[in-house]
Amino acid sequence: MARYTGPKTKISRKFGEPILGNGKWLDKNSNPPGQHGAAKKRKTLGEYALQLKEKQKAKYTYGVLERQFRKTFEEASRLKGVTGENLIKLLEARLDNTIYRLGLVASRPEARQLVSHKHITVNGEVVNVPSFQLKAGDVIGYAPKSVNSNSVLSKVRGKNPKFSWVDWNETEKKGTFITYPERENVPENIKEQLIVELYSK
Repeated sequence: MARYTGPKTKISRKFGEPILGNGKWLDKNSNPPGQHGAAKKRKTLGEYALQLKEKQKAKYTYGVLERQFRKTFEEASRLKGVTGENLIKLLEARLDNTIYRLGLVASRPEARQLVSHKHITVNGEVVNVPSFQLKAGDVIGYAPKSVNSNSVLSKVRGKNPKFSWVDWNETEKKGTFITYPERENVPENIKEQLIVELYSK
């Protein structure tokens, strides 16, 4: 399955944010990557550059490559409502992202691996597609071979209570995707309107 496998710290430095979960290195060097750092960079970015940067940030944050991201955007544009908000809702409804929101792993790449290795079920069926789109009411759980696996359960970090659109039952070890989240409840620092403007050119 296609995914970004390059240097993660470099990406975080590029955007000045720990979007790939390694913010500790930004304390040591927060300059953008490149031989001359920020010294030779343009002081202000043009409109297209800002839009492109925002799209790249969203892609790296959710672990989506260009073709799949474009398809997700096209689907968002067909839905009723604001296209940018629909885009974020669809990205949040990905199976790998939901596993991350449930606190079963510490990062989205770990969530992707958990799904790819057939450790996760949706409504009782094993699903190994990280981009699987969940719908309201879908139940996420561990596959029978994984429900008592120490290597799988050791990754659990616990659900953040502010993610109200997902719920986790510790006794049954099952989670529920309750509904699509409202944009103001999603903490990612993404200006989705710039992405809409980029694709609308």
